Amino acid sequence: RPVVIAPAMHTEMWENAATQRNLAVIRERGFEVIEPETGELAGGDVGMGRLRDPEEIVERIESILSAGPMAGISVLVTAGGTREPIDPVRYIGNRSSGKMGVAIAREAAARGAAVTLVTTAGDPGISGVAVIEVETAASMAEAAWKVAPRCDVAVMAAAVADFTPAKVADRKLKRQDGSPTIELVPTPDVLKGVHETSPRPFLVGFAAETGSLDDAHAKAARKAVDLLVANDVSAPGSGFGSDTNEVTLIDRKGRSTALPLLSKDAVAAALWDFVSEMRSSG
Repeated sequence: RPVVIAPAMHTEMWENAATQRNLAVIRERGFEVIEPETGELAGGDVGMGRLRDPEEIVERIESILSAGPMAGISVLVTAGGTREPIDPVRYIGNRSSGKMGVAIAREAAARGAAVTLVTTAGDPGISGVAVIEVETAASMAEAAWKVAPRCDVAVMAAAVADFTPAKVADRKLKRQDGSPTIELVPTPDVLKGVHETSPRPFLVGFAAETGSLDDAHAKAARKAVDLLVANDVSAPGSGFGSDTNEVTLIDRKGRSTALPLLSKDAVAAALWDFVSEMRSSG
């Protein structure tokens, strides 16, 4: 039975780190939080913390209670590109915008699933989606591995760095210091860790390739995922940051289903149709 919380408080209390940590714990445990809005507060102050309009709260509750085709299914989605710090200013990153992962989370929530989104791209503000914001591969791994055992499906759409600096400089590296040598060490394998959780969710991996998708087929077999979503990020309209994507779905038996260039929302819908069919057919 869902539990919905609609808090209201003064801005200072809402923005307090302890309050935000407690809200994160509540969301991780599956509670729905209808966040307050900016407006007039008790005492005449104006700021963040005003209770949402009662009609809006009722609409949200009705949406939560309405059963969709994925009602009762718990979903984990990762999104965005991780950032591995070099010094307090610079980091090693990639071009991932997180748009594909957000679209997947939004579509799952619209179908009635209980969704947890672990993302580096900030809170997208999707109704009914619990968001855990992270930055590095290590923090994404920690969050995903914690959530995965209680999920039915895990979609690993994030672009996770393979390597991270062995040591982070405690001050900004300057030109006059000369050319730095940065030692890199492997990051945690987030997908592998989810695969090893018990119980293991139905696992969807992503592979961003350039050119041939042969490596994607090899990755699907090597990672032993139930489904791999592969795309050529060098193809027009299919790269990082675009609003469209052209993907190939590779199932656990190595069979491929190529989708045409679609909006990322449409790709997300097709993906969930495919996952639902695979899960129902065993």
